[in-house]
Amino acid sequence: MRIFDPHIHMTSRTTDDYEAMYEAGVRALVEPAFWLGQPRTSPASFFDYFDALLGWEPFRAAQYGIAHHCTIALNPKEANDPRCTPVLDDLPRYLAKDGVVAVGEIGYDSMTPAEDTALATQLQLAADHELPALVHTPHRDKLTGLHRTLDVVRESALPVDRVLIDHLNETTVKDAKDAGSWLGFSVYPDTKMDEDRMVEILRTYGTEKVLVNSAADWGKSDPLKTRRVGEAMLKAGFGDDDVDLVLWRNPVAFYALSGRLQLDPTEPPSPTHEGNSILRGGA
Repeated sequence: MRIFDPHIHMTSRTTDDYEAMYEAGVRALVEPAFWLGQPRTSPASFFDYFDALLGWEPFRAAQYGIAHHCTIALNPKEANDPRCTPVLDDLPRYLAKDGVVAVGEIGYDSMTPAEDTALATQLQLAADHELPALVHTPHRDKLTGLHRTLDVVRESALPVDRVLIDHLNETTVKDAKDAGSWLGFSVYPDTKMDEDRMVEILRTYGTEKVLVNSAADWGKSDPLKTRRVGEAMLKAGFGDDDVDLVLWRNPVAFYALSGRLQLDPTEPPSPTHEGNSILRGGA
């Protein structure tokens, strides 16, 4: 089983996770820029973070045989903080980088006017840089948030078929599918989706343009949830090709819209690999 996790925050994870992910079949991932759990107080802290997504994390992933890409954006939660919004002016220099395969995570948190502005601005940046967009649906009042998101997308220069609407569930999947977007589902231990619910959605709505991610971060989460979905699909009667479509070919197809996806074959390092000793503080 080959796996591309299209949304995981490895900045929050350990090298043990990289090892376990490789063993589970993960060979590629995308790490979206997100809220780190504590408010940032200046644009400079974003820039340090973006630099890490473009430099340190790809290096760290490569030591464990995994291709790492990222998405860059001002996230919805911090779009309401005037200390953070100047980041929007500096995004173009990051969106030009080779490792950036989409603008994201963008979208809504509390559905404020400031979030309207940030979403519209970043959809335009995606169009300007010929990148797709990864859009976060809000944790609360998800259906209203989805409809508001789709309205802004339709008013933008970015076609809806270049947009991945993420954190979908049973209440939002039909409208997102009918709109023509790509469909993202986050599988979590206690919140969002679980494996069995994901299988039922695949039975009802099919596998076309569906991406499944772990969205693993600093909270209670599991970077192996993609593998568990694949196993649940097989147990439920889906074929190997269905699993490969959802867990590999669909995320590859979406992020390939950027023209920047690099999926060179990678081999797991040996236990004595020099890079491993560097990551563990060795000489």
